[in-house]
Amino acid sequence: MSSKRKIINDPVYGFITIEHSLIFNIIAHPYYQRLRRIHQMALAFLVYPGAVHTRLHHSLGAYHLMCNALNELKAKGTIITPEEEVATKAAILLHDIGHGPFSHSLEHQLIPNIHHETLSLQIMQAMNEDFNGELETAIDIFTDKYPKKFLHQLISGQVDVDRMDYLTRDSFYTGVSEGVIGYDRILKMLIIHNNQLMVEEKGIYSTEKFLVARRQMYWQVYLHKTVLAAEKMLVHILKRVKLLYQQNNTDIHIKTGGLLDYFLFDYTNVLDKKALEQFCKLDDADITFAVKKWSTHPDFVLSQLSTRLLNRNLLKIKLQSEPFNTSQITAKMDEAIEKLAISPEEATYFVFTGEAKNTLYKTSDERINILFKDGTVKDITAIDAPLIHQTISMPVKKFYICSLT
Repeated sequence: MSSKRKIINDPVYGFITIEHSLIFNIIAHPYYQRLRRIHQMALAFLVYPGAVHTRLHHSLGAYHLMCNALNELKAKGTIITPEEEVATKAAILLHDIGHGPFSHSLEHQLIPNIHHETLSLQIMQAMNEDFNGELETAIDIFTDKYPKKFLHQLISGQVDVDRMDYLTRDSFYTGVSEGVIGYDRILKMLIIHNNQLMVEEKGIYSTEKFLVARRQMYWQVYLHKTVLAAEKMLVHILKRVKLLYQQNNTDIHIKTGGLLDYFLFDYTNVLDKKALEQFCKLDDADITFAVKKWSTHPDFVLSQLSTRLLNRNLLKIKLQSEPFNTSQITAKMDEAIEKLAISPEEATYFVFTGEAKNTLYKTSDERINILFKDGTVKDITAIDAPLIHQTISMPVKKFYICSLT
């Protein structure tokens, strides 16, 4: 244990304490510091101006909740060694280290077909080399290879500290009260039974509120239609840039002169050491600068989309439960072609459809088990409760169309 001790003042929880040399070293590492430069909620600040908090805020918040959770479990008699405690705290600090610029909105755009959790693991392994193997146990816990399964479930499960922090933090910064959960009550109700993380019977209602808050936050904030429109516009901007480069790779206006160029034009879909190092220097500033540069590009589609995004003159979006019919899409396309004097192919950047999904509770990947006083265990969906019913695990899907009007 290090004799160093640091407190960080967090607007959500108050003081967060750092008191181990490994945790200090992780926070001081350049790969971790990059999280300061990545918005937690991507482009949500275009709708909720206060939502400008970063991945670093969230990471420290999840770390704080993990400290509390481990203390509660130890107080209830769960054996957690000092080494396991530090490793679990290290793993939660690094759980989102693989997020790229603007987080989920650009996932798979810069590094195709690789999930951010896979990137997190590769970055953790690279950092482990820098730390002479000190992250070995943290990596085992993160990848669920460690014998004490509940340590992984605290990081990644249906009722984990990651979700507890982002719901609490995102509702704080957006001002959306629907996301407020009794995280402190849930933490007090956590218990280990048969090597699994469970919630005591007394915590059923707080856990229900947690699940309902998540659903409400998805539709009101994470999948807010205006946020969705902005994020899809950003994806279309990058799509247009790649196409223009394929057509003319000597275009001096298309390159940014920064790190982004490597992933847009030179990356060969092989995530080797060089690519990983480049990725770990990339952040929101690279994308923002590029969009500003492209707003004056000679290509009408690219400059128009970039200027619109910069000035929050976003495409209009409509959501509904049924797919949009061909006649609706055609009418919107014809309008864009006429209004902007563009070709049908160019119009597809201003008129497009897709679907947004929110799965509240996936029984396939993780269960929320409730431990009753008599020792029986039930999944929360099996409990006859007013807010939770059998349809809770069904995904809610909405179809969207983006267009000029």
